[in-house]
Amino acid sequence: MTKKLAELLNLAPVPDEPTVSETENFISEHQDAIAKIDLAIDKIDHALPLVRDLEAGDAELDELANLAKDKFEDLIDLGMGVEPRFSGVILQTAGTLLGHAITAKTAKMDKKLRMIQLQLQKAKLDHQISKDTKNTDEEPIDGQGQLLDRNDLLRQILARPEK
Repeated sequence: MTKKLAELLNLAPVPDEPTVSETENFISEHQDAIAKIDLAIDKIDHALPLVRDLEAGDAELDELANLAKDKFEDLIDLGMGVEPRFSGVILQTAGTLLGHAITAKTAKMDKKLRMIQLQLQKAKLDHQISKDTKNTDEEPIDGQGQLLDRNDLLRQILARPEK
């Protein structure tokens, strides 16, 4: 947001963005805190593979869903075989069991999606960290530039010997 726009809308002034040297000074002053945070992140990374029995929950949810579907079918058969005045409650109970089966399957899918989302977030964070460290470690590349128009560039390309 520009200063004129901030003044026009009667907003608080926008603080200036820090320069590169100010940012480097801040990082060098807080290097020990950054190292502690990095160590804590490493501890978390080492603790994550120790999480076990993730598949056991899936098996239990599958078992519950299968049991609910089996009992649903039994109740449907029973509801169709009794007098109509009694079948309403039985069929309603069968519908509830089918709802439980769907809930168990949905919970299993949600769990897998959350795991995938966490893995993607971790991969994104790792990529960002590697990108940030790579950019700070490299020396700037010195190069030369030329101002060309389109026609000059085409002439240079066409003048190259073919390989």
